[in-house]
Amino acid sequence: MSQVVTVTEPLPGVAQIVMADREHKNTFTDALLAGLGEAFTRVAADERYKAVVLTGYGTYFCSGGTRDALLGIQEGTFTFQPEGVPSAYSLALDCPIPVISAMQGHAIGGGLSMGLFADFVIFSRESVYTANFMKFGFTPGFGSTRIFPAKLGLALAQEFLLTGRTFRGTELAERGVPFPVRPRDEVLPAALELAGNLAEKPRRSLVVLKDHLVRELREQLPAVIEQELAMHAQTLHQPEVRDLVLNRYGT
Repeated sequence: MSQVVTVTEPLPGVAQIVMADREHKNTFTDALLAGLGEAFTRVAADERYKAVVLTGYGTYFCSGGTRDALLGIQEGTFTFQPEGVPSAYSLALDCPIPVISAMQGHAIGGGLSMGLFADFVIFSRESVYTANFMKFGFTPGFGSTRIFPAKLGLALAQEFLLTGRTFRGTELAERGVPFPVRPRDEVLPAALELAGNLAEKPRRSLVVLKDHLVRELREQLPAVIEQELAMHAQTLHQPEVRDLVLNRYGT
């Protein structure tokens, strides 16, 4: 298994996937992407698992694309969906059993999109959440244009995506986000409690019901990704985008 992504079984039937690339603050490095792909493949193939908890470490859930990746996309040498690389944003959606995103830490850009593709989401009051694509001057990717409206409602999704602004978990709670918002140290315990509840059900029943509930989203996603890549072709290669990535990344 990866050194930056681990799988444990904290409760019978529950897989806990932990992202802990401390050196890169859980950005989408090759190591993190490969580790996530391996972890979800392993969990999906193991019949004893009935639920998954996906979480990060400390104050970080997932920080999205690396600076080099964003510059590569801007220069046209890379895309957010390169051939042969796991589609991190849809790993939770494609997983046959229910996935809970225990977002105890900051979730940024594609990292937030990935978390929202889970079946259940738990936010942290202290953490920051942002779809910061437009902060750098280019249109969103990672399926964000579909999953944000689906999970957060159109009004809040538009504010996330069009402004690129940052929200604290406390503000999301005040805005009526349709997910629990807990103190950071309560996020993972709440996720494990929920996972334990799910693990009491027959695996086959969970798989069949999840497949029914997410079928439409799974069917729509490939066309959405094509549309997002088409928008990237129009917006990413502007000189202003490179300047914004160079000057604003990490701020």
